Amino acid sequence: MSTTGFEEEFDWNGMNAPVIEKFRRGTEEDAHRFMGQPILLLTTTGARSGNHRINPLVSLIEGDRLYVIASKGGAPDHPDWYHNLRANPEVTVELPGETFEATAVEVDDPAERDRLYAKIASEFPNFAEYEQKTDRKIPVVELVRKS
Repeated sequence: MSTTGFEEEFDWNGMNAPVIEKFRRGTEEDAHRFMGQPILLLTTTGARSGNHRINPLVSLIEGDRLYVIASKGGAPDHPDWYHNLRANPEVTVELPGETFEATAVEVDDPAERDRLYAKIASEFPNFAEYEQKTDRKIPVVELVRKS
């Protein structure tokens, strides 16, 4: 846990719970979007607890490839879900109308990571702000569907 106070300033669980509920109901027009961007639900396994954790995340879709960004709103540390998938990359992905198992793979090619990050930042300008707010390199993670 960071000592910067960032976590104390923002209640991620409080924000996420109604988004998850709305996503799963899927009856509202924007149930699968956050500020106009497509979202998915990512279930990870807690690195220490072993408990399942669900996070709604803005997603980037390129053809049949699916990506998420570990921005945490530009916080100085990585989000908990990112630490969880680093410890256990086997995840569950919920998209509108489908749920599947996937393996989370961090994009480690710097040029590809930068291209993908720039693409999502062009579609969702908050991500450009997040990168400017932090000294860390914000990870881009591909969610590779299992056959």
